Amino acid sequence: MTVPLPTATTRWRCTLCGNLTRFDVTRSSKVVEYVHLDLAGEPTVEEREVVSETIESVRCRWCNAVDQVELVDRPGSGS
Repeated sequence: MTVPLPTATTRWRCTLCGNLTRFDVTRSSKVVEYVHLDLAGEPTVEEREVVSETIESVRCRWCNAVDQVELVDRPGSGS
């Protein structure tokens, strides 16, 4: 089950314990990076473009619940 990302007007909330602040997020990303190697061969990522990203699961750090996270309105968002 994929979990939608919070927006400027929403945030995550655990439906079991009410946690709003601590989550372990498992995500898959496809990125394109521009890597610059110095003369010693040490790499530095100078540019990074996220092509796609999927949130695979969100686990509550308080009660350890998986797939029990919902999106709720942020306070003062006017929604």
